[in-house]
Formats: sequence, structure tokens, C-alpha cells
Amino acid sequence: MPTDAADTHFGERTVHLDEKQGLVDDVFHNVADRYDLMNDLMSFGLHRLWKDIFVAKLRPPRRRPFRHLDVAGGTGDVAFRVAAAGGEATSVTVVDVNPDMLRVGAERARKRREGGRIRFVEGNAEALPLPDSAFDAYTIAFGIRNVPRMERALAEAYRVLKRGGRFLCLEFSRVDLPVLDRVYAAYSDAAIPALGKVVTGDGPAYRYLVESIRKFPPPGRFAEMVGEAGFARVEFTRLTGGVVAIHSGWKL
Repeated sequence: MPTDAADTHFGERTVHLDEKQGLVDDVFHNVADRYDLMNDLMSFGLHRLWKDIFVAKLRPPRRRPFRHLDVAGGTGDVAFRVAAAGGEATSVTVVDVNPDMLRVGAERARKRREGGRIRFVEGNAEALPLPDSAFDAYTIAFGIRNVPRMERALAEAYRVLKRGGRFLCLEFSRVDLPVLDRVYAAYSDAAIPALGKVVTGDGPAYRYLVESIRKFPPPGRFAEMVGEAGFARVEFTRLTGGVVAIHSGWKL
């Protein structure tokens, strides 16, 4: 457990809040170029289905302007899906604190000829470099557990959304099926760091990612945090036996 209010977790380690962001940055600096490949391998491709369901819940309109913000989405996986679902009237801003992840996303966008509909901005989820009430929707996928002060990130999400705007978060959760929970734990402990070492050359980065999942609040508690940030009609949906969950709230 953290020893005081200025401490937090970095995986299983207790660190000062001000240290965590730099440690997280180092993790993603080391794995950025093969981050999406590792997602495919670790999840057996399921992360693609999870993200498809995630964006389907968003339902961006196709015929009217829609300003979307995707936070901690540097490689563009969610942004590309939102842009495709919303059509030409949709614009997406991707904010990520890590320039290496943004570099990968911007290169992917160039190859996909996305034009000006997707822009990539370096910024911290706890202090977004964006105006108040500017976006119709906010998404964050597999990123909020890496934020040192999640409450600040949620407050920023609320600040930058318009009235009637929607918050959506896709994050790893707690497996709630007997037997699957033990299989998943064994796979996470043994296979994921070993796979990370082979594919990216950095096993400890994926050891941290496994540990960070276990330190993330259970879905009921995280839903309470979303509500405490001011969001209404908060709910969550478990997918794949609770491996991940989609959290939703509205700025009303």
C-alpha cells in the first residue's frame, strides 16, 4: 500500500507521485514501435474486438460535425476507428504524454492518408492543453491506469467535454469467472513478460503492465470515481469474462 498521500503504485512498487509519470514514460518509450504488435499477441487479437465494441458504443454521427478527443491513444488505434465510424464530419484530437507513441500514430495516419481529420498533440491527461467545453466525446483506452492522479484526469475529461458530451473508458478489469481467473493470472505472470522480452526486448515493461492491471480499482469502485468527477448516468459493461470493462458517463 502507498505509505502516504504523496505515494502511489508503479506496478508492485510504491513510488512518489511525482516519479510515476517518468517511469511510465520510460516504459512506453521502450515499446512504442511494437506496441500494437504486442497488443495483438498478448490478447490473441481480442483487443481489436474490444475497441470495435468500444467505438460502437460511441456512435459518432455521420452527417453533422463531431469533435472527438482520444487521450493516451498515441498510436491512433481508437482514433482511426472513430474517424471511420463518424465519416467526413468527424474530427479527432489524439493527446498522449509520450512523443514516441505519438510519432508512431502520426506515421500510421500519413500511411492511411487521413488528411487533417486526425491531429496528434503531446499533453498530459492530468492537465490537457485544450479549452473548456470543446469536445462532443472523450475516450481513453488502456491508458487511465497509467495516470498517476486518476482523479485529475477524470476532472479534466469533464472540463473539456461539452454539455451532453460522453466519457468512455476501456480498461483492463477483474476476471469474474471461476477457473478463467486462475488461467488468466498464470498467463499474465508467465507469458506476457516473456513475450514482451522476445518481441520488444523489454520484459520488465510488460511485467509492469501486468502489475498495473492488478492495482487498478475494481469496476464498481472506478465507476464511483467517474461519478465523483461529476459525470451522470455512470455505468460499466464487462467483456470477455471481466478481462476488460467499458465505463461510460455523461456530462449533463
